[in-house]
Amino acid sequence: MGRRWKYGVFFVVLILLLLNYDCSSLEFEDDNNPYERRSVQESNLKAIEPPKENTTHPPFPKETGTFPGRVSPPHIPNTNTTTNSSEVIQAPATQSTDVETGSSKGSNKWVYFVSIPVAGLLVASLVCAVLCWKKKGVATIRPWRTGLSGPLQQALVTGAPKLNRLELEAACEEFSNIIVTCPEYTVFKGTLSSGVEVAVASTALKSSSDWSKASEMCFRKKIEMLTRISHKNFVNLLGYCEEEVPFTRIMVFEYATNGSLFEHLHVEGNEPLHWYTRMRIIMGISYYLQYIHELEPSIVHPEDLSSSLIFLTEDLAAKVGDATVWKEVIRNKKALENENIYRSEEKLVDVKSNMYSFGMLLLEMITGRLPYSEDEFSLLNLAVECIKETGSITPLVDPALKSYKPEELDVIWEVIQACTQINPRQRPIICEITTKLREALDISPEIASPRHSPLWWAELEILTA
Repeated sequence: MGRRWKYGVFFVVLILLLLNYDCSSLEFEDDNNPYERRSVQESNLKAIEPPKENTTHPPFPKETGTFPGRVSPPHIPNTNTTTNSSEVIQAPATQSTDVETGSSKGSNKWVYFVSIPVAGLLVASLVCAVLCWKKKGVATIRPWRTGLSGPLQQALVTGAPKLNRLELEAACEEFSNIIVTCPEYTVFKGTLSSGVEVAVASTALKSSSDWSKASEMCFRKKIEMLTRISHKNFVNLLGYCEEEVPFTRIMVFEYATNGSLFEHLHVEGNEPLHWYTRMRIIMGISYYLQYIHELEPSIVHPEDLSSSLIFLTEDLAAKVGDATVWKEVIRNKKALENENIYRSEEKLVDVKSNMYSFGMLLLEMITGRLPYSEDEFSLLNLAVECIKETGSITPLVDPALKSYKPEELDVIWEVIQACTQINPRQRPIICEITTKLREALDISPEIASPRHSPLWWAELEILTA
């Protein structure tokens, strides 16, 4: 920024020098303009004749006002009397000085009337250019450096920058530290030089020939959408990478150290989650959904909410994420590039579908069972049958739970029933559900948030650097 101001000062000085040069040249030309000088001189009074003396002198020729009359040398008698000839000679000199002064004043006024507006216009143009340059410089995206220095520090607190593949490759140990492998994408674990861990999700495509314009448009839309989300219960996007040689499309996210909710509910060997921990996870998800649904325009992300997309932090707080964005990118590979793909009715259906997924997720969390079995039997149908037979959802509670609060269980079941209504328009909005759950569970957004998120540590290091 200092260099730009130096350039600005240099341009201002240069303009002033040019204006000074122009004014000097104009004044010089005006003083040597015989027509203007003659006009001014004609308007002056005639020169004052010298006083008459006893000494006889030849008469003075008449003055024209332009040039002084020629005075013939007087006849000097043989006396010691001195004539006042100096006064006769000095009168035309005084007239010439007045002429030059009047001409100079007239030319100076003309120069001021012209130069001041021109100077103001040039200065205004220079100020506009500097402001535009400054604005453009702020919007410039620069790649990060290894660790948490320079642009990366700004990236973690201001948005998602465009990253460098070589630096990501170094952070992920030559892309050998694989977490998840799918047909559409691969997720790597990366560690910055400062110790901050990140999740690097890369497309499985290896050639630009397999990447259509529709895929590129979808990729950029996803980045734009993810950068709009900034919530403590969301796996925030930290940056992205796009390069052609080698072909690279990467998104970099926060890393949650305790895996997914799916693993804690269904994979043997993981420590079971206590009732309070599950309620805290539910509230974290609910606060996040309320946040994205109330954005303008609203966002539905992820579209298919499930336990495999809920990640747990070190203190077992919920972080909603979605590395499956690549599935949509690949799926839309041959789709039409239509900017107005979503309509108001479709948005309504998406939000209500999101509510249905949330209800099914709650049922999965209190029962410890998969929402759909291998024979496609719905867990919701099983719960409805249980209610009909026993009048309670208690027989389906996860056996891994050593204890739970029946009054909280009843509220959770009421929310499940409301969110899974067959008619989407009969399903409640998320703010109603969040209010109901908070009153029953007494868990605030601060309690539901991670106490030590990777982004928080990154911001702390930035502030102390």
